[in-house]
Amino acid sequence: MHKTPNRQNLMTGTIRRLLQREAWHNIQNVLAKLYPADISLTMRELDEKLRLILFAQIKDIEKAGATLSELDIEIALPLIQSLPKERAVAIFKEMPDDDRTEIIAQLPDDFARNLLDQLGSVESQDIETLLSYPDDSAGRIMTTDFFALRDATTATEAIDIIRRRGEDAETVFYIYVTDPLGRLTGIVSLRKLILTQPETQLKDIINTNVVKVDVHTDQELVAQQVERYNILAIPVVDDSDILVGIITVDDIIDVIRQEATEDIFRMAGSDSEEIVYADNIFKIARIRLPWLLITLLGGIITGYFMWLFKATLETTLALVTFVPVITGMGGNVGTQSSLIIVRGLATGRVTMDSIAKVIWREARIGILMGIICGLTVGIIALIWHHEPMVGVVVAVAMSASMTVAATMGAFAPTFFHKLDIDPAIASGPFVTTSNDIIGILIYMVTASLFLKYFF
Repeated sequence: MHKTPNRQNLMTGTIRRLLQREAWHNIQNVLAKLYPADISLTMRELDEKLRLILFAQIKDIEKAGATLSELDIEIALPLIQSLPKERAVAIFKEMPDDDRTEIIAQLPDDFARNLLDQLGSVESQDIETLLSYPDDSAGRIMTTDFFALRDATTATEAIDIIRRRGEDAETVFYIYVTDPLGRLTGIVSLRKLILTQPETQLKDIINTNVVKVDVHTDQELVAQQVERYNILAIPVVDDSDILVGIITVDDIIDVIRQEATEDIFRMAGSDSEEIVYADNIFKIARIRLPWLLITLLGGIITGYFMWLFKATLETTLALVTFVPVITGMGGNVGTQSSLIIVRGLATGRVTMDSIAKVIWREARIGILMGIICGLTVGIIALIWHHEPMVGVVVAVAMSASMTVAATMGAFAPTFFHKLDIDPAIASGPFVTTSNDIIGILIYMVTASLFLKYFF
């Protein structure tokens, strides 16, 4: 069936043709009508050479900076390095602090230092301050372009200040209120400020129960806070409770996407660095290989257990036909449980206080699914091989292995989380391989125990 191309595909195709024809005037007219987000999507579809040419055609410095902010870091780095120093500096001045910092942190040291030297002293100091905080912390992703007023400021004075200085701030949806020492005392929404009587002081209308985070808070925990309280920005304070920055919801969306990407890669036994090394097969292989070796070792151990119980298998060859079913179902159930726990830990819906209840729930689910699947495959075994005890062995072993797999799938991420290791690595190869081993062991032991009833 013919599929109608969407607007983005049409736009990318149009821009690619214009670039090939070197129709610079037409390209600039097209770019002038596009949002930075649309330009960034088009750039992802182009090769590096065409990206460099297209980016050079964005004459509006502010739009160039916004486009750079929208791009993935591995695409943005070659673009900024290809620019003349003067243009690179001009674009950097139009970007938010956190976006500039992310790029600076990935640039070669000499290039980054030259860029910082040519930025203004204020901009350079802001970037170096953010770089001083740990990776993936609130301090690293915050912006210092926030709007804060003293608590003695009146509503009229506040609105007048917003009119004069509001364009310099990242957002003015919230007005943060501080004491004379710069410590965060409260917050007031722009809506409430506008509806307040003119001479009312901010300290009389602020909400003092402020949701805030420390500069060292992990970015994933910051995202959980924003999601939980449905706020558009969250203030960041230092150890003395002094307001040093804010994190806006657009940056939180980037964090959620980044963390989800990392978890998905790790669940598959890989790493998000694969995106960066997209064309380097040796580095990609090096990232994937350790997990595949774990899977390989698990397969050898599974084979060894089957060899230990070769007498049982030789006596009743029909048991061999259900080995893939036992291992496959156990692996699937374990992976399902681990994904649920990993996601729950990541979003904060599962905590260490509630984890015992969640593991018990997954164990009961495993028992229920194990009984249903076990009875089903047991009946199939009876019909297929006309041997009642084969059906009994398969049914009992599958019920037990699925119960253990569900429990293991829920317990493993918790164990890793307790050791301060990313629980996502407990999924995929680890859970699947461990459940294969346990499933085969349960199957062989069950068969051996019932062996005397076969004849």
